[in-house]
Amino acid sequence: MASIGIGIIGSGFMGRSYAEAITKYCSEAELKAITGGSRAEQLSNDYKVDCEKSVDKLIARDDIAAVFIATPHHVHAAQAVAAADKGKHVMIEKPMACSVAQCDQIIQACKKAGVFCSIAFTQRSRKCNLKAKKLIDEGEIGRIRQIMEFQFIGGGLTKFPAWQSDKENLGILFGHGIHNFDRLRWFTGAEISIVYAHCTSLEADSKVEGTSMLLMKLTDGTSASFWSSGQLPEPAFPNKQFSTMIVGEKGLIDLDAYGELRINTSGEWKVVTTQEPIDWAGKGFLDPVRMASYAKYCLDFIEAIKGNHEPSITGWDGRQAVAAALGAYESSQTGKVVSLS
Repeated sequence: MASIGIGIIGSGFMGRSYAEAITKYCSEAELKAITGGSRAEQLSNDYKVDCEKSVDKLIARDDIAAVFIATPHHVHAAQAVAAADKGKHVMIEKPMACSVAQCDQIIQACKKAGVFCSIAFTQRSRKCNLKAKKLIDEGEIGRIRQIMEFQFIGGGLTKFPAWQSDKENLGILFGHGIHNFDRLRWFTGAEISIVYAHCTSLEADSKVEGTSMLLMKLTDGTSASFWSSGQLPEPAFPNKQFSTMIVGEKGLIDLDAYGELRINTSGEWKVVTTQEPIDWAGKGFLDPVRMASYAKYCLDFIEAIKGNHEPSITGWDGRQAVAAALGAYESSQTGKVVSLS
């Protein structure tokens, strides 16, 4: 089969990340065109591909089989449905969409068109997370009983792209904590059934929440907590940018996705694997260490298209993470436990 033609919608940080992943790490795909955003023309020139004037023109191209959507959250649904209606497979930057109903629309549009949908949960392809998943599946710590998730970023909401503070894109828990909801489901194989949350801001003038604390229960009986904040004094807490502590029936896991994965099944802690740090100051955000994660799930998506089978990460995974995040917001607003089942 010939290379899979790819189009990218969005030309910012993530649009460039996908352009890099596709052109340098995915030999069975070929980037054909880019559209959307003020940087689309420059990005197209940099990667020597066409710059289309609109989403409609890009998704109408016969040489494009799949579309990567890297735009603000509130436009994901319309763009994904439009692409599916034109017979294009869709890879959507997390979060999938801004409501469960929109996620369902995307899933149905893809099903009707006979195309695949995947969500860019980059953490699933990071080294320490992958190894932890393998250890869990092999029964090294026994059945999971408790999980404590952390996502800490210091410096306040000005550290994030300005559009992420627009109310139409919902907030930091939704835009970034979505990874943690997905990891809970991925590690356990269970669904998040109830959530109780307090979502707030530590900055008086912010338009959206930036700090949240949650308690959750999963359908397999696992209890989970999650503390998310982008508003801590810098440099925030060490080793807690994206980390988790897991209690199993016969062992413990202490995981820092950007550092060490440690396990204790014999009375002492052992380092299992270590994630090489990203050289942000030198090589920048296109450092091959960072891009390794993108390459893995992009290749998985492309291989699914070529093999005509579901990708590892599906639209359902995206939907369920969105449902959990929105359940947290509802709980915070009502002061009540929210059931997701």
